[in-house]
Amino acid sequence: MDFEAARARLIGMWGTEIKDERVLAAMARVPRERFLPPEDQSLAYEDRPLPIGQDQTISQPFIVAMMTEALELTGGEKVLEIGTGSGYQTAVLAELARLVVTVERLPALAEAARRILGSLGYTNIITHLAGESLGWPQDAPYDAILVTAGAPRVPPELIDQLAIGGRLVIPAGSRYEQELYKIIRHETGNEVHDLGGCRFVPLIAKGAWEEN
Repeated sequence: MDFEAARARLIGMWGTEIKDERVLAAMARVPRERFLPPEDQSLAYEDRPLPIGQDQTISQPFIVAMMTEALELTGGEKVLEIGTGSGYQTAVLAELARLVVTVERLPALAEAARRILGSLGYTNIITHLAGESLGWPQDAPYDAILVTAGAPRVPPELIDQLAIGGRLVIPAGSRYEQELYKIIRHETGNEVHDLGGCRFVPLIAKGAWEEN
């Protein structure tokens, strides 16, 4: 299968929905097939989420592009990603930011993502196993935070980890359906944008959902 051609076709299908050329270029450079089990690699450029084991998924490419675009990255940012998962979204962020700090609660996924990202040559990613606190406050503040799982609400502890002017993109709602929010932190309050409906696996963490 010609993965590069399939990747280009997929990105071309988005038309003008994704306007940031840097995001499109980053998506064109990241081989999504590398983040999938061998038996599913032929599905890499179908625009849909796919299972990666342990009841987790690799996100739909268009959603990855949309969430990344909402962060408004220009190249010098320190970004926090909550939910490393397969590492695919992590790689896209690493193409666009100075440093990506990514947190994953499942050790097997964290190790697999670390291995794949290393094999692809990324040197600006730090991977952590999730700790007691939501996010990674030890390295705050962040210029941008991206959450790849659905929370019951927008956690104030994540806004606290943003720099002034920083952007948080997070799905929030029920365990099964969420709205995608973009929050910009200002000194005098927070600016909130609703980017539309979405579906993510639940965010399991203190300050989010409890594990069933």
